[in-house]
Amino acid sequence: MANQLDELNPEIREEGLDTNVIVKKIPAQVGAGSKFFEIILWVCGILPGLIFLFMKINAQKHFDQLQQKIQRNASQIDNYLEQRVMVLQNCARLLDKAIDLDKSTFESIARLRSGNGGGADATRNELGGQLETVSRDINVAFENYPDLLAHREIADAMQQNMYLQREITAARELYNDTINEWNKDIFDWPTKKIVAAKNGYTTRIPFVASKEIKEQAKAVFF
Repeated sequence: MANQLDELNPEIREEGLDTNVIVKKIPAQVGAGSKFFEIILWVCGILPGLIFLFMKINAQKHFDQLQQKIQRNASQIDNYLEQRVMVLQNCARLLDKAIDLDKSTFESIARLRSGNGGGADATRNELGGQLETVSRDINVAFENYPDLLAHREIADAMQQNMYLQREITAARELYNDTINEWNKDIFDWPTKKIVAAKNGYTTRIPFVASKEIKEQAKAVFF
């Protein structure tokens, strides 16, 4: 049998490969075989049937706890996003005292602050992308006036912005890890998959970076 991966004769993509998250939820489904499996357990005796019933109860408990964990992880991201909106608003005010900052920056921050209610993953991802845009605009203004480095309040606010961005990234990693656990477990046959199918569970979508952020990542910074 030939090697499945042959490093000496690889398929090379000279143009590179740009990957994207597929926004599609896949339901957990079981067929007649799973139902037949459960019937056989009860036919074999009360004890095997009761053991499997107890295993399904534990599986349901696992999914209930996992959903609460996902909610907590998502809430943590929302908290950091809200803090970052406040920090960027503070940055904009401090910069406006020193230079003539574009009024559209304030308008953008006002919209972000009023619309930051958490909730759906799509809304959370959109808010994160908009925050990156506002942060970039403020950074550009900050870099165009190197004398502002002498203003300790402004420098501290920019440091807080960078810190919160790192915390948001870490929180998204934690969220994605929990989502990965959920997506893996709902297809774990027999117990968890049977419970997941009965409850109509589907896979969940991990964090998706916005198109603008991806384009910025490809830009030349130096």
